[in-house]
Amino acid sequence: QVQMVESGGGLVQAGGSLRLSCAASVRTFSNLAMGWFRQAPGKEREFVGAISWISTNRYYAASVKGRFTISRDNAEKMVYLQMNSLKPEDTAVYYCAARGSPFTPPTLTEKEYDYWGQGTQVTVSS
Repeated sequence: QVQMVESGGGLVQAGGSLRLSCAASVRTFSNLAMGWFRQAPGKEREFVGAISWISTNRYYAASVKGRFTISRDNAEKMVYLQMNSLKPEDTAVYYCAARGSPFTPPTLTEKEYDYWGQGTQVTVSS
């Protein structure tokens, strides 16, 4: 049974920072591409960032590039999202996700991720 648990969300003022964490119980974590997505109220879930299994490749949505950094610790089976210079429009529930097949590249497409966490709320006040 695969479990993905996000943490680190909260309320922060515009310009502030948060670091989201995602703990994965999947045995083959070190071989899986990981992604972060978010869903704002009344909007579709959207891609935020993704990272390959040995961190060689990282991808970001244009809206967060330069402000957010995705990283991972394969020994601890953790993936992180460092969020700096936060804006009110970053307010959303943030989800981590894992691709189900090992050694497949990270993608920007939600449906290509097989395992999902329950999400953590990030609220940025103006």
